[in-house]
Amino acid sequence: MIKIIQRKIDPSASMDADFHPLIQRILLARGASSKADYSLELAGLIKPGELLNIKEAVELLHRSLEQQEKILIVGDFDADGATSTALLLLCLKDFGFSNVDYLVPNRFEFGYGLTPEIVEVAKQRQPALIITVDNGIASIEGVARARQYGIKVLITDHHLPAADLPEADCILNPNQHGCGFPSKSLAGVGVVYYLLLALRTALREASWFDQQSRTEPNMLQYLDLVALGTVADVVPLDRNNRCLVRHGLAVIRKGHARPGIKALLQIAGKNYRNLLAGDLGFALGPRLNAAGRLDDMSVGIECLLAENQQQAMHYAQLLNDLNQDRKNIEQGMHREALQIMDELVVDEDSRKDNKGICLFNENWHAGVVGIVASRLKEKFHRPAVVFAGADDNIEEIKGSARSIPGLHIRDLLDSIATGNPGLLNRFGGHAMAAGLSLNRSDFDRFAAAFEEALEKAVDASMLEQVLATDGELPLECFTLEFAELLEEAGPWGQHFPEPLFTGSFMVADQRILSGRHLKLAVIPAGSEILLDAIAFNVEPGLLDHSLQQLALAFRLQVNEFRGRRSAQLLIEHFIET
Repeated sequence: MIKIIQRKIDPSASMDADFHPLIQRILLARGASSKADYSLELAGLIKPGELLNIKEAVELLHRSLEQQEKILIVGDFDADGATSTALLLLCLKDFGFSNVDYLVPNRFEFGYGLTPEIVEVAKQRQPALIITVDNGIASIEGVARARQYGIKVLITDHHLPAADLPEADCILNPNQHGCGFPSKSLAGVGVVYYLLLALRTALREASWFDQQSRTEPNMLQYLDLVALGTVADVVPLDRNNRCLVRHGLAVIRKGHARPGIKALLQIAGKNYRNLLAGDLGFALGPRLNAAGRLDDMSVGIECLLAENQQQAMHYAQLLNDLNQDRKNIEQGMHREALQIMDELVVDEDSRKDNKGICLFNENWHAGVVGIVASRLKEKFHRPAVVFAGADDNIEEIKGSARSIPGLHIRDLLDSIATGNPGLLNRFGGHAMAAGLSLNRSDFDRFAAAFEEALEKAVDASMLEQVLATDGELPLECFTLEFAELLEEAGPWGQHFPEPLFTGSFMVADQRILSGRHLKLAVIPAGSEILLDAIAFNVEPGLLDHSLQQLALAFRLQVNEFRGRRSAQLLIEHFIET
């Protein structure tokens, strides 16, 4: 049973803006009250100088540029890592660096981050400087190995640090101890963008571009990559991140995106002119991530680096095929996971005695366990950890953890590691998601330690699923014009959620799509307005019944079909009455 609540607004809050009254209420309910909160002008971005070690990082790169040292970018195998890698490589070359390359560890061979093993591979390319993107803050042994070979290391990362840090030449991470950067929610690609902003300023002040007869790059042109990586990594969209995403979306909507992003949009059937932040997260992000989950993220990076549309479409098609394979694998794993849950007799009563979900299957795909953990977390509203066998080590298993609001999953793993020395081989991540590995023989021990830690960290109220809404939508707002106003008030995303409304409806028509989606024509109670509505991945029980009256939690969106735009309801929940 889901508890429905309405978002509250501080009675003293006000907004000096010419918005529709309901839009004002929606923004105020999300803490956006100042002009900077809703205007999102680039001039309002936090300044790079507030990042700890930014001056040292810029000086390191400036010296490397003057000496034209060989630089190797070591990325991560997700969409944030891919966009970070592409952004840094493209921008450094535009600045005048002539010897820049990248290396992304294959997750099945080398695991995550700058490991000693990946340093051995990197050494063969003889770099003078390694720059990590979206990783490195936990790579103590890898950095030590690089330093042993005389290779300098610049870490750019956003993941939470442990007590001990790598002895790199420089670390740039808004979450490292002592960093006063106000936004702790930058994605990896955001950290890279800030580094490049600061470097361009330093090069301009040193008259580098004039001396080299180079056109100074306009940093706005790279925001398509920043927006994609930020949304796909599901970091909180605080004001700073929303600013980056809004202007990145503007670049794409104007047709100025990288060929690779245009190709991914085309293959996903998305119109770039009306692109939303959600499209980056649900259409482009999974296609990029599929490369890192099933194969090699180099496919995704090459797509983003493509110089022409033909080349970009080649890689985009490969990514699309990989994503379809990922979907098929995920659906099979999800079914098997639900069967295991059924065997554990996880019903409404017994679930209350079990605060977490911890599953392992030898035959599951290690690159897809994170998605399955997310599905289980969403269905049962419990923290979930899902493990699969590690192809590169028969003695080890690799897992992904997903959390619920109020539980910092990375900190929970840290407490488990502290209380059980040697149990976890590696772990790292964020508040809501983390990765870990442990010995196969220790799975039962970990499952017990996980549940024990949850008993201390999670109370009953956290296990109650709460759906925060913006109340009932007035009848006069069921229009295309208001749906467009909602779009313009975004971007919406993590911690700045798209408006969600409640209401009662009569069902005028219904049909099933692809065996699991429900397409409806509905009439809001008390009106004669006929609206299209759609619900994805509906529980089988609802598909089997003829619906007449419904209470819904829904989002009002713009649907575009064959050039025609109309208001449509995206059904998020069927509310029990």
